[in-house]
Amino acid sequence: MPKVNRVGVEKGLGARDFRLIAQGGFGDGLNAYAHSMAWFKEHLYVATMRANFPLMKRRLPIGMDPWPVECPENPFSLDLRAEVWRYAPLLNQWDRVHKSPLIQAADGEMIPRELGCRGMRVTTSEGGEDEVLFVSTWSPARGPGPNILATRDGVNFSTTCEPGLGGLPVTTIRNLTAFRGRLYTTPAGSRGGNPNVSSHSVIYESRDGEEGHWEPVCDFGFGDEGNKTIFEMVVCGDYLYAGTFNLEGFQIWRSTMEGDPPYSFEKVMERGGGRGPQNQIALSLYPFQGDLYVGTGIQGGGIDRQNKVGPAPPELIRIRPDKSWDLIVGNPRSTPDGFKEPLSAFMPGFDNFFNGYFWRMCEHEGWLYLGTFDWSIALLYARRSTWPQVFADLVNELGLEFILENHAGCDLYRSRDGENWMPVTTSGFQNPYNMGLRTLVSTPYGLFAGTANPFGPKVWPLGGDRYVPNPRGGCEVFLGNLTADENSR
Repeated sequence: MPKVNRVGVEKGLGARDFRLIAQGGFGDGLNAYAHSMAWFKEHLYVATMRANFPLMKRRLPIGMDPWPVECPENPFSLDLRAEVWRYAPLLNQWDRVHKSPLIQAADGEMIPRELGCRGMRVTTSEGGEDEVLFVSTWSPARGPGPNILATRDGVNFSTTCEPGLGGLPVTTIRNLTAFRGRLYTTPAGSRGGNPNVSSHSVIYESRDGEEGHWEPVCDFGFGDEGNKTIFEMVVCGDYLYAGTFNLEGFQIWRSTMEGDPPYSFEKVMERGGGRGPQNQIALSLYPFQGDLYVGTGIQGGGIDRQNKVGPAPPELIRIRPDKSWDLIVGNPRSTPDGFKEPLSAFMPGFDNFFNGYFWRMCEHEGWLYLGTFDWSIALLYARRSTWPQVFADLVNELGLEFILENHAGCDLYRSRDGENWMPVTTSGFQNPYNMGLRTLVSTPYGLFAGTANPFGPKVWPLGGDRYVPNPRGGCEVFLGNLTADENSR
């Protein structure tokens, strides 16, 4: 194992410190999202979701002409089986260690058991004898429901519970969190094209995740029917924090998870910190220097057409243990907690209107890193007739080529103190098809970053008249680290 480079604590990673270690969806452009990621037994594990655009065309009311990639009438004619890949840093070698099996749907068609794997968590098994990697999954709507997979050796993955945590009418499980020797999760999607609305906003607890026994430990939506989903959870200090999806603005709740369930939860924040619907989801939660950082978003990449919210870029909020809070990135405003202005001096989205999510955060060598989802490249394919006139005028004035050249590709920012932020990349590491940084994991070998890139295997380019092969389509994985030679420059 390499030694931690202490110079990195002061310097932080820049764009040239990252190198591409996997591209083209691990050789298959249908691997669109590096959907989840974890460091386990001296290897990096990356799970994929496949063929996002064909699935979106079938289930979501999104108008595109042309669609960015070829979309068959039936997306299940494609191989949609989620995959898990393992990387050995010392060998610089990738191996596929899991591929979802096919199962038979009620109509007789063979479908994947998992379309994607939305979350990973490494915990210590009961008794503290060995580490276990848990993986939460995304089930097709015609499937029996999502499951939680487990592996001790990193190669053999077993199902741990009945589909849907025992029969719930849900399709996805996004978050897995370990706290006080227990594992926590919550459903995150439901049938009918609702990948983010679970219709069952409850936290579930397992005393031993491998046994697959899950019990509800909070009231539905914390007693507020406006909480459509408990979307994200994280441990910070002595509390388990949970952030919700709420059309009036996300809520943050916390609990020590002590005593007998159902546990007592207290509300920490409501109405998206006073921004309301434009802070629809507490999309990413992360502890840093004793405080909780909350990255916001609106489902659909920053534009919720179903509920007519957005487009609006995200904010970053910092919550202290005493529940007081700061606006780090966002719109200045009066709130019940006083006037808030962005301490970073950045407006929402780090001054980038096309950033739809603050998607993932990760601490690495004393720095907090934050990755975004940027939807500007979708302008190539959007039907302008549906745009608000003010927005259409803005795009027409700037021009698509200018927008793509200056905005396309996700952003990665870093901060040493949580207030002063600087860009690492604002171009998806020079790949405009990298719409989002979906995964960030700190390891002894460096910071790994995985992208959301659904523009493969073929794409309709700007000014094109047909689909052409896209070697930069499909998810990519980057490794950022500082070497002694680079530090001496």
